[in-house]
Amino acid sequence: MYKDLFTIFGYTVQTHAVISVVAILLGLGVALTLTKKTIYHEHLYNFIYWALIGAIIGARLWHVFVFQWPYYMHHLGEIIAIWQGGISILGAIVGGAVALIIYSLKHRLDFLDIADYLAPPMMLGMGIGRIACFFAGDAFGKPTGSGYGIIYPEGTIAHDTYGDEPLWPAISWEIQADFVVFAILMYLFGKKLPKGLLFFIYLFLYGVVRFSVEFFRGDSDRFALNLTGGQWTSLCFMLIGLVLGIYVSIKKLKKPDHEALLNEKETSEE
Repeated sequence: MYKDLFTIFGYTVQTHAVISVVAILLGLGVALTLTKKTIYHEHLYNFIYWALIGAIIGARLWHVFVFQWPYYMHHLGEIIAIWQGGISILGAIVGGAVALIIYSLKHRLDFLDIADYLAPPMMLGMGIGRIACFFAGDAFGKPTGSGYGIIYPEGTIAHDTYGDEPLWPAISWEIQADFVVFAILMYLFGKKLPKGLLFFIYLFLYGVVRFSVEFFRGDSDRFALNLTGGQWTSLCFMLIGLVLGIYVSIKKLKKPDHEALLNEKETSEE
C-alpha cells in the first residue's frame, strides 16, 4: 500500500488525491458521453460545479452529525475543520442531489431526467473513489479474528485503531460491488425506462451494497438496533429508491403512449 505516491519540489503527492482526481475526470468523461446531443450537455460543467459544492457540504455534515456526533458534540470548533479529514460519501450523494435539484428548479430543467444521465458516472466515480479510500487506509473493516484479512501499515487510521490485526476487506468488497452496479446502470441506460427510474435503481442498489458492507466495517459507531449511521442512511436510500421507483413505473404504465395513440389515429383515418 502506497499512501504517498511521489514527492515533487518538496511537496508530497498522495495516492488518495491522485485517484480522487482520476475518479472525477473519468466520471465527467462518461457524463459527457451520455449527455451528448441532449440539452443537458451545455449545462454539464455547471452541474458538476454545483454538485461538487453540495457534495462537499453534505459529506462533511453527514460525517459530523450522522457518523461522529458523539465526538464533535464535545469538539464543536472542529466541525468546520474539513482539512483534517472526515467526509461521508452518503452525505455527498445527498448534498449533491440537493444542489442539482436547486439548479434544476432555477433553470427550469427536469431533475429526474438529469439524474438518470448522471447516475452511471456518479457510480463509476464512487467506485474509483473507494480505491482512493483503500490507499488512504480509510473505510477499513473490523478484525476477522483469524489469520485472514488485510493488515494495514503504520501511519494509517486502520493501523492506529487495530494495529497488526487482520481486518475484513470491507472496502475491497464495496469497490467490486460499486463496479457491478455501474455495469448494471450502463446496461439499463440504453433501455426505455420511465423517467427517474434509473436514478432510483442507483439509490436502491447502492443502498443495498453499503448496508451489507457496513456489517464488516470497523470504523463506524453503532446506534439503534446496533446499526451504523451508514446503515440507517442506506435504509433511507433503499426505501426512497424502492418506493419512488415503483411510483414512476406505475405512473408510466397509466400514462397514455402518445406514439401508439398517434399510430392508431392514423390507421383509423385511413
